[in-house]
Amino acid sequence: MTLILDRITCRRSGHTVIRDLSAEIAAGQVTALRGPNGVGKSTLLRTIAGLIPPAAGDATFADLSLTRDRSAFQEQVLYAGHLDAVKPALGFRENLGLWAGLNGTDGPRVDAALAYFGLSFMADRPAGEGSAGQKRRLGLARLMVSDRPLWLLDEPTVSLDTTSVALVADLVRAHAASGGIALVATHADLGLGAIPVVQMTPPETLATPETEPDPFLAGRW
Repeated sequence: MTLILDRITCRRSGHTVIRDLSAEIAAGQVTALRGPNGVGKSTLLRTIAGLIPPAAGDATFADLSLTRDRSAFQEQVLYAGHLDAVKPALGFRENLGLWAGLNGTDGPRVDAALAYFGLSFMADRPAGEGSAGQKRRLGLARLMVSDRPLWLLDEPTVSLDTTSVALVADLVRAHAASGGIALVATHADLGLGAIPVVQMTPPETLATPETEPDPFLAGRW
């Protein structure tokens, strides 16, 4: 399975922030998404995740088209954005159990994921009591309870110490070894060695007023 980005164009607030971006990422490959702040890395990941529509172009994966088969395409994707997707009133185990239930995986994975990220002692405590790093690890632990071949990770190591960064790197490495794909927006060195890079163009060279409305605001998604 290959992720193919075919001339993806994205508009935000009436401006084109990504224009005609193309790339191919093969099964078993980890690719870094790089570029300065504001270049559109998060917008691109959210577009591939099916959360905002491309203004033009398409993405395909596993014979599925993002624009034609959005729901089926999204079932292949695990997106971890800037927010940890943690419900503070629920316990650490309850949060992960919710993700496991949504993805149809079994309960033992929950405890294994908590143990992997050193969170077992917090299992029954409300997630809101966790530190920023603990909540970040909890958010990333859902990678271990979700069987999705395409991972889209947006700055996954924010708030993490060196030991936790190494745990994330090992997890991404294992995912790729099993034939999965990971596209990771990051400024940090994840310790994965030399990996392919999709370098994005700064927005000042792209941000031009558009006459066509933003497809998201126009209600086409």
